[in-house]
Amino acid sequence: MTGHPAYGALRPVTSHTGVLLADNPSPMTLDGTNTWLLRAPGARECVVVDPGPDDEGHLRRVAEHGPVAQVLLTHGHPDHAAGARRFGELVGAGVRALDPAHRLGSEGLSGGDVVAAAGVDVRVLATPGHTADSLCFLVEGDGPPAVLTGDTVLGRGTTVIAHPDGRLSDYLDSLHRLAELAPGVAVLPGHGPELPDAGEVARSYLAHRQDRLEQVRAAVTSLGGDPTPRQVVEVVYADVDRTLWPAAEWSVRAQLDYLREGG
Repeated sequence: MTGHPAYGALRPVTSHTGVLLADNPSPMTLDGTNTWLLRAPGARECVVVDPGPDDEGHLRRVAEHGPVAQVLLTHGHPDHAAGARRFGELVGAGVRALDPAHRLGSEGLSGGDVVAAAGVDVRVLATPGHTADSLCFLVEGDGPPAVLTGDTVLGRGTTVIAHPDGRLSDYLDSLHRLAELAPGVAVLPGHGPELPDAGEVARSYLAHRQDRLEQVRAAVTSLGGDPTPRQVVEVVYADVDRTLWPAAEWSVRAQLDYLREGG
């Protein structure tokens, strides 16, 4: 699926944000990874969120929209972060992340931090669950509010809990945190299209997770004993494309752990 007309072209989304789509489509990445650029009108520099995979062509296309003040990572999965070090070198900017392993010549990030650059304020929200190092970035300023969610909330479908690094209890807490955002905060996801209301989407995700938990509970009862995660996947995710079953198994492992812990 190379040569998609959207790949490599900057698409404005709000007055303060634009997105470049990486050419790495797959069942897990949907159309590809969204690399976000943040810049207030009239600002010279920009902030880049999730440079994406280690794809020289994509990284150079993003770099053309510099100069870059800072690079921020929502989490360390390769489709978001593998190109970050190379990109930081290309544009001469530090890479900031929660996990020290993904930082480059810059300080870290943690919940409650505010990154002020390129005419925007980016408030860091700690949202573990998909991974232990997952962050969301609330963009505040003169333009409409938006939250960059990485893989915590997707533009289409639902998120995998990347067990054992990801934990369902953490993820549910993170969804509750997003559900408390003011009405009308747009979702700018790591994959898929943007969505109009983060709180509404988070509440929908919470309902979906509760439904899945009930299905897992029922499957464990029907299978008897101590079923394997794969056995549970075959029951609960029977209507899901089998190419997604390995990822579903991660989530089932997280769900089973959650139930064993009394969730």
